[in-house]
Amino acid sequence: MRITSKGQVTIPAKIRRKAGLLPNTEVEFLYEDGSVRIVRARARKGKTRGQEIVERLWGTATEGMSTDEIMKMTRGE
Repeated sequence: MRITSKGQVTIPAKIRRKAGLLPNTEVEFLYEDGSVRIVRARARKGKTRGQEIVERLWGTATEGMSTDEIMKMTRGE
């Protein structure tokens, strides 16, 4: 395995699957006793991106349509 000039390296798919490293997973690099380890980053303190989006959108929907009406509209009925 070779590191690119930009410092990038490809983690083999088999290892990504075993470690549960999905696309967009945050990782940290640790240097311990002359070795480099890649570990899943600890959860951020505060709100996640998803929580921020939900809070921003909460209560912005217009009223007046029932669930059935919305489903008909999305299905093109």
